[in-house]
Amino acid sequence: MQPELIALLVVSLALLLFLAVRPSVTRGPGGRALAFLGVFLLPGITLFAGFEQHMESSKTKQFCMTCHVMRDYGKSLMVDDNEYIPAVHYQNNYVPREKACFTCHTDYAMYGDLRAKLRGLRHLYVQYVGTVPDTIKLYTPFQNRECLHCHGESRKFLANSGHHDDDTTMVAMQSGRLSCMASGCHDVAHDVHELKGAPMWSEGTK
Repeated sequence: MQPELIALLVVSLALLLFLAVRPSVTRGPGGRALAFLGVFLLPGITLFAGFEQHMESSKTKQFCMTCHVMRDYGKSLMVDDNEYIPAVHYQNNYVPREKACFTCHTDYAMYGDLRAKLRGLRHLYVQYVGTVPDTIKLYTPFQNRECLHCHGESRKFLANSGHHDDDTTMVAMQSGRLSCMASGCHDVAHDVHELKGAPMWSEGTK
């Protein structure tokens, strides 16, 4: 928790405690203004600031890895195999490493962040109350939109001969009719059940 947020929380609690002990101060105009500050304004600002900080921290890989079920998915980012698409993106800094999970698993449509967070509440329920499945499945098939958000206009993507097998290949990918993860394309994602014995890359090595 950031020091500024802690300070704001302490001031809010201290003011609320003061008003609870000395309610008589609210009889005058200045006291009523103080009460508005202590009961509504400061708690509201504190709540908003805390929510904003949590939203940012929940975008980190470290936050995702706090759930036991996600640890193999984090481990798969270190597989030393170019077939593993998440690993290639992570190891080559194609996505920010600290926000690798969030970058690829948040849709970039309007309200994407909010939708991801609401789904995250369900994940918390399953983690602590429900039954964690052996294999995690996406709510909906992975959309090309999440790939093309970064790759769509890149020179490497546009020049790749495999993206021009025929006159309709590029159009089909851009429209979502042909998945980037179709068989024979980029079809190896985390593949967590195949990690045993897989070669691993150590950060800081070539």
